[in-house]
Amino acid sequence: MSTQSGRGGELDVDEAVRALLLLMPQLVGRAKRTPPPAELAGLALGPRHLSLLSYLLFDGPMTVNELAVRLEVAPTTVSLMVADLSRGGVVERREDPGDRRRRIVSITDAGRPAIEGWLGPAATAWREALGPLTSADRRLVVETLRAYERATSERSSPAG
Repeated sequence: MSTQSGRGGELDVDEAVRALLLLMPQLVGRAKRTPPPAELAGLALGPRHLSLLSYLLFDGPMTVNELAVRLEVAPTTVSLMVADLSRGGVVERREDPGDRRRRIVSITDAGRPAIEGWLGPAATAWREALGPLTSADRRLVVETLRAYERATSERSSPAG
């Protein structure tokens, strides 16, 4: 591995890997030090719950099937997560006025301030970090993080 910085502030692959390996524990540590609000403390929340709540907060109410597609899980998995969050009074399911067979999931009015207070600072920090970038640069950042997640997921999955 090279230890020399590239010219003009550029990084070669090894330098970038080193920088990210040093940065990732700080990012993860910061996320872990951001506990859920007291209103959610009694719920056993996992990363998928956080993603579900993020979609509902930023994109508004949606159906279980829409959430399942976005979360890349089965609708039954989303239904279970929604049931957990419903028992905690954080989300609610209501009948879709356009199709009574479908249910619309949304954050409750009572749960909204806690969710906004919990997820809002991270959203603000991402806006600050991504704001100065071009649209293409932002897409590159997001796609790079997705590729990293896929690569680490594939390596940690049991062989089938």
